[in-house]
Amino acid sequence: MQRFTRDFGGAALGLASAALPLFWLFGFTVDDALITARVAHQLATGHGYRFNADGPVVDAVTPLGFAYLLAPAGGSGPLAALLFAKWLGALSWLGAAALLGREAARSGRLALGTTALAVASCLPLAAWAGAGMETGLVTALATLAVLPWRYAPWLAGLAAGLRPELGAWALVLATARALLEGPAETRFRRAFAAMAIALAPLVVVAAVRIAVFGQAYPLSVVAKPSDTTHGALYALSAFLHAGPPWLVVAGLAAYRRLGSRLVAVVLAAFAHFLVLVLVGGDWMPLYRLAVPVLPGLVLAGAELNGGAVSRWPPLLRLGVTLAASAQLTLSHGASAAAVGAQRAHLIEAARPALAGAERVGTLDVGWVGAATEQTVIDFAGVTDPSVARLAGGHTTKRLPADFLERRRLDALVLLTPERGVERRVQSLDGFEQFRPVASVPLTGTAQRYVVYRR
Repeated sequence: MQRFTRDFGGAALGLASAALPLFWLFGFTVDDALITARVAHQLATGHGYRFNADGPVVDAVTPLGFAYLLAPAGGSGPLAALLFAKWLGALSWLGAAALLGREAARSGRLALGTTALAVASCLPLAAWAGAGMETGLVTALATLAVLPWRYAPWLAGLAAGLRPELGAWALVLATARALLEGPAETRFRRAFAAMAIALAPLVVVAAVRIAVFGQAYPLSVVAKPSDTTHGALYALSAFLHAGPPWLVVAGLAAYRRLGSRLVAVVLAAFAHFLVLVLVGGDWMPLYRLAVPVLPGLVLAGAELNGGAVSRWPPLLRLGVTLAASAQLTLSHGASAAAVGAQRAHLIEAARPALAGAERVGTLDVGWVGAATEQTVIDFAGVTDPSVARLAGGHTTKRLPADFLERRRLDALVLLTPERGVERRVQSLDGFEQFRPVASVPLTGTAQRYVVYRR
C-alpha cells in the first residue's frame, strides 16, 4: 500500500507539473505544424501525400508518416488537423510526465521535488508538447525509453524514426544500457541486439524515403541548409537556457553513485547535443530539437539530487536550472503563448484577399495554406523539391527571373520588412503586374503581411 501511494503521488505530481505550463502555452505553434496539417488534409480528402492537391508527392514534413496519424481529423481542413495534433502531442507528454514523476518518486522526495520543479519551469517542454508538431509524441517516446523497461530500445528507435537527428541518441542509449546493465557475460551480445533494434526504424524510414522520394534524408535538409557554427551556437544556447541540462552538471563522485541506466541517459544526451552541432541546429524557437532528451536529463538530475550526500550541490543545481528556465520564460513565454491567436488572425484576415486566387506564392506556406485550398507555391522549398535545391537558405532562395511567370502566380503574400527571398521576388519578371490589395499586421510585432494580386 505504501508503494502504491508513493507511485500514485509521484505520477500525480508529474502530471500536474507538466499540465500547468502546458495549459498556459497551448496556444503556441509554428508555421511548419500547419504544413503537416495540410498534408493530413490532402490525405483525408483523397489527394495523397501532397501539400497541394495538384502537386507532386512530396516529403514536406520531417517525421515521415506523422501526417497519417492526423488524417482522421484532416477532412475538415488543416486547422482541424492542427488541433488534433496539438491534443495528441499534449496528451502524449502528459502521460509520459506522469510516468516520469512516478519513477522519480522511487528515488525519494528530493528527487521528486527536483523533477516537478524542473518540468513545471521548462518552457521548451511545455511549448512544444502542444505545438501541433510531432515533438510531443517523440518526447513521450524518448521519455519512456529512459525508464527501466524491457522494450526501451524499441521506443528509442521509434523516436529516432520520427526525428532522424535522434539516431545517435537512440544508438548510444540502447548500447550503453546493454553494456552497463545485466550480466557481464552476455553484455556484448545484448549490445549488438540493442544497436540493431535502435537503428531499425531509422533504416526503414530511410529506405522508404529512397523508394518514394529518391533520397534517404528529409527534403527540409536541402531546403533549410545550415552549418556547424549555427549548430554550435544552437546547442550551447539550448544547454544554457533550456533548464534541465544544468541538473546533470556534477563531479565524477556524484556520477559514481548514479545508476548505470541513467549514466547511459546522460551519455546519450551528450551525443545528441553533439549531433545538434553537426546538423546545424534548427530555425524554430525554443530549442525544439533538444526537447526530446530533456526529460531524461530531468530524471538523471533528480537521481543525482536524491542520492547526494550533501544538500548544497543539489540545491545549487536546482537553483541554476530554475534561474535559466525563469529567464527564458520571462523573455519568450508571453509571446509564445500568443502565437496561435496571431496565426488565427492572419488566416481569417487573408481569406477574403485570397478569394478567387488559384496560385499563391509565399514564403510562409503553413498559415497561407490554411487560408486557401488553392495551390500554394513555396518560396522556401520546404514543400517544393525544385525550389529546395536552388542556391540559398530557406529565406534567401535564388529564385530564377522567370519564376512568377513560369509558375503562373496570380497572388503573392509577402512579409514586410522583407526577407531576402521576398526582396528578390519584387525584382522578378512580371512583379510589376501585381498590386497590393490587403495589408495584415502581424500582431505583437512591427511587421505585416501584404497580399498582392495580379
